[in-house]
Parts: sequence; C-alpha cells; structure tokens
Amino acid sequence: MSTHEVPLLLDGPCGALEARYLDLPDARGLALLCHPNPAQGGTMLNKVVSTLQRSARDAGLATLRFNYRGVGLSAGEHDVGAGEVDDAEAAATWLRAQHPDLPLTVFGFSFGGFVATALAARQETQGLELDQLLLVAPAVARLNDHGALPQRCRLTLIQPEADEVLDPMAVFAWSASLGRAHELLKVAECGHFFHGKLGDLKALVLPRL
Repeated sequence: MSTHEVPLLLDGPCGALEARYLDLPDARGLALLCHPNPAQGGTMLNKVVSTLQRSARDAGLATLRFNYRGVGLSAGEHDVGAGEVDDAEAAATWLRAQHPDLPLTVFGFSFGGFVATALAARQETQGLELDQLLLVAPAVARLNDHGALPQRCRLTLIQPEADEVLDPMAVFAWSASLGRAHELLKVAECGHFFHGKLGDLKALVLPRL
C-alpha cells in the first residue's frame, strides 16, 4: 500500500486550493482534514493535522488535507470565518466524487474544529451524511457564535487538559452543554499542540475510525 500523498490544486470558491490526497484502492472510508487558524500560521502541514492524516491512513481511509484560501499555494485572502468553510465544502465535494459510496469523516484541529463543524452541519442540511466529526482542541468560542452543530453523525472531542491556546474549561463546558450524544476525551499533561503527545493522540484516534 502506498502511503504517498499526491499534491493537487483543487477548484475552490475563489481560485485554486492547494491540497494533498492519499488514495487507497481498498479504502473503507474517507477523511477530510481541516487545519488551524491561518492568521496564526496554521497550514495543512501542521504536525497535529499530519498525525491525524497518518491515523486516518492507518485506519484504511483515503485522506485529503488542504490549505484554506491565502495559505501556501491556495488563491485568495484569509477570511478566518465563512470563507474557510466554503473552501472545506469544495474540498469535501471533490473528495466525495473520488469515492461516492464511501463514508466521510471530517477532522478539525483548533480553528479547523470550527471549520469542520460548520461544514458538517452544512452538509447534513444538504442531505449529505457523515460518518463522524472528530474535533481536536476545537475553537468553541467560534462554535458558540455560529451555533451550527450536526446531529446525526458520530461526534468525538479530544481536548488537552493543559491547553495554553484555548481554555480547556470552555471546551468542557461546551461539551456539557451539547444536546446530543458524543464522546469527550481529556488528555492529561498535554498542551494545545500535543508536544511529546502525538503518539497519545494517534492512540486515541485510531480505535475510533
């Protein structure tokens, strides 16, 4: 099995989107990965995103990660909001077209957690089913502002307890407020970027894919 991701330029809502795609001939599912805030240096090559991609690959999922508008070779300028969700929708549409019959899992890290959640909710309203939404240290303040949350897919939250970027207590409170079933996994002695804990992250993600 090849583990080499192919670089691509996908059609996005404001021009090309830089992406990396791993196709698996015997894939049993699809994984779309949404990266952290571009205004703070977030890209698809972020090490947490890379760990999530490898986890999905090892679970037998074909994977697609991409740069939002204005990041890397992607056209346009940062919107840090709805524009990135539009970019994610274009990426999801492309990925679904490659394997129309396979279930889709959407991953989001940090700001990407907002993007992934908004995308999942949008797709659900369009009648497009997701298998799972998996959020790592999600930017819940943005989720509170927008209020979109899918109801039918599986939902998993993974939150570092020593997060120095996003208040872990805010994530725990958001989790407690949700009116739907989900799983919350707390990672002790772990910061936002999982320094020294990437193996632990993969160990949590793999059994849930």
